[in-house]
Order: sequence, then structure tokens, then C-alpha cells
Amino acid sequence: MAPKGSQRVVNKIVAENRKARFNYEIIDTYEAGLVLTGTEVKSLREGKANIAESYATDEGGEMWLINSYLPEYLQANRFNHEPRRRRKLLLSKREAHRLQSAINRDGMTLIPLKIYFNDQGRAKLELALGKGKKLHDKRESEKERDWNRQKSRIMKDHH
Repeated sequence: MAPKGSQRVVNKIVAENRKARFNYEIIDTYEAGLVLTGTEVKSLREGKANIAESYATDEGGEMWLINSYLPEYLQANRFNHEPRRRRKLLLSKREAHRLQSAINRDGMTLIPLKIYFNDQGRAKLELALGKGKKLHDKRESEKERDWNRQKSRIMKDHH
């Protein structure tokens, strides 16, 4: 018989926001818990979630994930969840206060980077504090990425 925790995949990434690092200059990252219903967890385990257009905000001292998409769990029939509902984020008071002040004072944005299951099997959200890049910054990032790609091709052909 296998040990108790061996069947679980540690830190399995369920949804990832790949454009976030291109569109935003990321300053700091945080790990937040998510308040989910049972059908949302089952839907997440199927791995069809999308957080590409979502963002986090604070309302009344609480942090919320807005516009994230968790598809309905097909076997749940009438007990299903709303796919685009607002989901509460679980952060320590100190972290929540720090994020709220950065959003309000410095004009920063909270961007969800990825949703994953930690080694206890709990759904977690990696949240980034960032500033939006200007068009010239994006062009610079693209040039750098293309140059690195060319460099690796040249090095590969050279050896």
C-alpha cells in the first residue's frame, strides 16, 4: 500500500495568467486562500479555470477576486455555482492592509498570477502587486525576449 500523501500532486497549477508578466511590472507576490464552494473545488480539479481577465480589489476591508471563470461542474446539476461569481480572498490582516494602501496610495493593481493546490490540497491564489507597463516598456520586453530567443538559436547552431 502506498503512503498516505503519495497520490497527491504537490503544487499542481490549475490556472495561470501568462500575459500578466508582459502587461504589468510585478513588484511583489503574495499567496492568498480562496473561499470556494464544493462544486468550485471539483471544477478546479478538472483544470479548466481561467483567470486571464480577472483582478483583485478591496471592498469594505475585504479582498475579492473578480471576473475569474470557474466552469460549472457537470455532475452537480442544480447545486452548481455561478461561473463568474466574486470570490473572497483569505489574507492576513497585515497583508490585506499593506495591499489596500498600495492600491489606494500608489495606484497599483492586484493581478492574479496562478491558482494551484498546495501540498495540503487547498486551493491557493498567487497574487501580484504591480504597475501597468506603458507601450514602450512592452516593446522593450518583446525586443529582449526576441534577442534571447535568437541568442539561444545561435548558441545551439554554433555547438
